[in-house]
Amino acid sequence: IVTAGLRRLVSEKVGGAEGTKLDDDFKEMEKKVDVTSKAVTEVLARTTEYLQPNPASRAKLTMLNTVSKIRGQVKSPGYPQPEGLLGECMIRHGKELGGESNFGDALLDAGESMKRLAEVKDSLDIEVKQNFIDPLQNLCEKDLKEIQHHLKKLEGRRLDFDYKKKRQGRIPDEELRQALEKFEESKEVAETSMHNLLETDIEQVSQLSALVDAQLDYHRQAVQILDELADKLKRRMRDASSRPKREYKPKPREPFDLGEPEQSNGGFPCAPAPKITAASSSFRSSDKPVRTPSRSMPPLDQPSCKALYDFEPENDGELGFREGDVITLTNQIDENWYEGMLDGQSGFFPLSYVEVLVPLPQ
Repeated sequence: IVTAGLRRLVSEKVGGAEGTKLDDDFKEMEKKVDVTSKAVTEVLARTTEYLQPNPASRAKLTMLNTVSKIRGQVKSPGYPQPEGLLGECMIRHGKELGGESNFGDALLDAGESMKRLAEVKDSLDIEVKQNFIDPLQNLCEKDLKEIQHHLKKLEGRRLDFDYKKKRQGRIPDEELRQALEKFEESKEVAETSMHNLLETDIEQVSQLSALVDAQLDYHRQAVQILDELADKLKRRMRDASSRPKREYKPKPREPFDLGEPEQSNGGFPCAPAPKITAASSSFRSSDKPVRTPSRSMPPLDQPSCKALYDFEPENDGELGFREGDVITLTNQIDENWYEGMLDGQSGFFPLSYVEVLVPLPQ
C-alpha cells in the first residue's frame, strides 16, 4: 500500500515528461571533481617528465622494469641521470690524460662531482615518487575511480527511474517507488563521496608541499657540491699560475744518415702500394667493406630480422649484434623493443636497429 504522501512525492518527481534533472549544487560539485581529476592526471604525467626528461630513456626504462618483473628480479635498473653520464665521460677522459695534466685532474674532480649530483638526483626521484606521485596515483586509482563508479551507477538508476516514470499507471506503484528510492540513494552516495574529496583537498596541498621540500633539498645539496667543485677548480688555477712555466727544449737532432738511396722517407722502408683493380676500387661510392659472416644464419621460415646497424648492449638482458646479423625473433616486448636469439644468446634489442624479414605470428 502506497501512502498519500508518497504518492504526492512520486507525482512531483514524475510531473514532467522530460528526464529527471540533478540540482545545480550537484552539477557544480561534479564539475569540480572532473577538473580535479584532469589536474591530477596531467600533473602526474608532467612530474614524471620533469624527473625523467628523456622520452627514449623513459620508454627503455619502462621496458626493462617490465622485463625485471617478468623474470622476478628484485632490483630494477634506474633512470640514467644525465649528470651521471656526463660524470662518467669526464672521469674516463681525465684518466686517459693522466695525473700530469691540469685538465685531466680537473676533469676527474668535475666527473666525481657530477656523479654525486646524479646520486642526489636519484634521491630526489625517490622522494618525489613516495611523497607526491604515489599519493596522487592512489587518489586517481581509488577515490576518483570510486566517485566515477558512483556517478555511473547514479546515471543508470536515473535512466531506470525515468523509464518507469513514463510508464506510470501501467506498472505497480511499488515498483516506481523502489526505482525512486534507489535513485535518491545513489545520488546521496555520489554527493557524499564528491563532498569528502573536495573538503579534504588540503591533503593534495600537503603532497605538493612535499614535492617542493624535495626540490629544495636537492638544490641545496647540488649547490653545496658545485660550490666545492668551484673551489677545487679555482685552487687548481691558482696553483698552476704560481708554478714556474716549463720551457720547451727541443731534443738535439740525431745525425741524418741518407742510407740506401731507395729509402727516401727518413730511413724507414716503404711498403709497396697496393694494386687497385676494378673489382676493389675504393673510388666507387657504392662499395662497402665486405663482412665475412661469423654468425649462424637461422632458417627464414621462422620469425627473424636483419641488423641494420651495430648494437652494443648497455644493460643486463640486452642482445648485442653487428650489422648484417640475422636474429631469430622470439617475442615483441612493446612497440619499441624485440626479444630474440643469436648464436645461442637470448636478449632484448630496439626495433629501430633491425629490418624484420619474417614477422612474428599475430
